[in-house]
Amino acid sequence: MAEAAIQRQPAAAAPRAGDSAPPPLMEDLTPAQIVAELDRYVIGQESAKRAVAVALRNRFRRQLLSEELRQEIQPKNILMIGPTGVGKTEIARRVARIVEAPFVKVEATKFTEVGYVGRDVESIIRDLVEISIDMLHGQRLEAVRDEASSLAIQRLADLLAEKAVADTASRSRRAALEDELDPARARRAERQRERKAERERQRILQMLVENQLEDETVEIELEAPSDFDEPGPLDFEPGMTPDDFNTTSFEDFFDRLLPRRSMRRRVSVREARRILTQQESDRLVDIESVIDEAIARVEEAGVVFIDEIDKTISADPEVGGDVSSEGVQRDLLPIVEGSVVMTRYGPVKTDHILFIAAGSFHDMRPSDLIPELQGRFPIRVELSSLSEDDLYAILTEPANAQTKQYEALLGTEGLQLVFEEGGLREIARLASLFNTRMEDIGARRLQTILEKVVEEISFNAPDYRGQTIEIDAALVNERIGEIQSDEDLSEYIL
Repeated sequence: MAEAAIQRQPAAAAPRAGDSAPPPLMEDLTPAQIVAELDRYVIGQESAKRAVAVALRNRFRRQLLSEELRQEIQPKNILMIGPTGVGKTEIARRVARIVEAPFVKVEATKFTEVGYVGRDVESIIRDLVEISIDMLHGQRLEAVRDEASSLAIQRLADLLAEKAVADTASRSRRAALEDELDPARARRAERQRERKAERERQRILQMLVENQLEDETVEIELEAPSDFDEPGPLDFEPGMTPDDFNTTSFEDFFDRLLPRRSMRRRVSVREARRILTQQESDRLVDIESVIDEAIARVEEAGVVFIDEIDKTISADPEVGGDVSSEGVQRDLLPIVEGSVVMTRYGPVKTDHILFIAAGSFHDMRPSDLIPELQGRFPIRVELSSLSEDDLYAILTEPANAQTKQYEALLGTEGLQLVFEEGGLREIARLASLFNTRMEDIGARRLQTILEKVVEEISFNAPDYRGQTIEIDAALVNERIGEIQSDEDLSEYIL
């Protein structure tokens, strides 16, 4: 397996004078480096990996061109063809994570033609924008976390010092009355109080830094929840569903008219530290710039994975399209071709979003898609079914292999689980056998068999603390043997 660390390439030459500088939205990774990283998680399917890697590299190359030429180059969308469980979704999800691109996975069967009850295809782009904003906002919050934490501690010190000074002041009313009769004495007393307050603040600040006051209580100011959090009966529009409905625009409108109310709440210093850190983080992050950059990321680096595209093909072409098949294809077409989708954050162009469609195409063919949509997916790759050797490799080689996950999970109970090679070979053989005998669900069959093999061990794990249990071929056959011999039972359970 290729597990070489990804190396960043030297920065590309700057654009010529007069050209618009391309936004730094993608990592400078070669196709070979992208494929090497994918190899850590996905077994086989080299053609699909290479196609996705080249498509992403072309997007980076496009950013280095002049503004005029950059707008002319369209993404090469990809159509993946292959049975379920062979890595189509994982390739798309992993590659988006590698380049830190906004990514959304949708199922084509969830959408209906415009004008019918159900989700419309434009909600794909709205979801992608939300994901991009959340991703970038999280990155910005992480970048200012240390500064926000420091500011939160300063505010806590002020609050606790004010409380201490107020308690002292309440006990010296007589001295305050005497100060009113002697201005010079009052000035000296004021300076003394200021010095004392500063000393007290520094003492409290040091204790906060050393986490010595976590269980003390303090009163802080919080923003009261909005009165418009719940949708009203007049907020719905014809054709909208609960998935599509969003009251935020309505809420934002009233937020501009009415000031946000505040409320005071007494909490522990530990909880106050968390709340104040979040408040300071929000103040340090410019949400408007986050939205602007997030939309730019969607337009230049967004990745949309449309699964089950073959399910939108009508089973009876003589009948014509319906709201759940060809109608969805027709609605997808302008989004994939390039259009402007209105979101609550403003218009979003889809011209340069990379669309990756996938389907098993058991009973249909890619050529059964409407011709216009076929033309928008010029790159087609076929993913092969997984062999027994592939299934064995999936159990042992990926960084997130299921066997490694089970070992780590049961390790938390003080139980050492060891998968022997014979046991792994037997699991792979059985998975291949069941995929041949029944519906081919690829690597997902491994999860079913593994769960059945370790079910009893997992249930009684606390009783096995300190022991080592080996998963060998005999144990696998003991757990799966009866199911394997009974074909009806195996179809029901596995």
